[in-house]
Amino acid sequence: MAEPTPSAPVHASYPVSLDVRGRPCLVVGGGPVAARKARALLACGALVTVIAPDLCADMEGLSPLTLERHPYAAGDASGFRLVLTATGDAEVDGSVYRDADAAGIWVNSADDLAHCSLTLPSVHRDGAVSVAVSTGGASPALASWLRGQLAAQIGGGLDDLAQVLAAARARVKESGLRTDEIDWTGLLDGALPELVRQGRMDEAQALIDGAIEAAD
Repeated sequence: MAEPTPSAPVHASYPVSLDVRGRPCLVVGGGPVAARKARALLACGALVTVIAPDLCADMEGLSPLTLERHPYAAGDASGFRLVLTATGDAEVDGSVYRDADAAGIWVNSADDLAHCSLTLPSVHRDGAVSVAVSTGGASPALASWLRGQLAAQIGGGLDDLAQVLAAARARVKESGLRTDEIDWTGLLDGALPELVRQGRMDEAQALIDGAIEAAD
């Protein structure tokens, strides 16, 4: 039996982390999938507008949203920095994609790789730390499975570790040293992550101080 042909070619993608804080983003659709996308944008500080004639309970419960209760119309995508569409209607999602793409706006169409200028990775978050897995749209199930495997292996405490390292990096810059002169890999391969995870911050700080002194 021949292998199924994907709806669109899967290419290597360029991974980025978008800063959407205070930036206008559009979600087209009022169902559960659209609600998940709106919730994720709100969690990152985006200014979210939702266009849909009807809203599910999950979407109704989100705040703050700008709600436009009407079907998508040509031109509605203009003026936004990012557009996500999840109406479940291929014709509508295709229209959203064409409008957004023509206006130079990045757009994702749920479960429709042919109408995406970006794909959304499966993400594990711990505060400021995000671990994202993407298959370029080839298999969302594989991306989700890999995310779970990585999250279980990494464990907790990543946000605390990131904050400790951010403070150390700032100190290094203030001292006039270059940040690439510090053996960050040695610290992370050593006891530092576990010390932070256990809340033994004095010992963690001592390790960092030693690495900075060694570079100075």
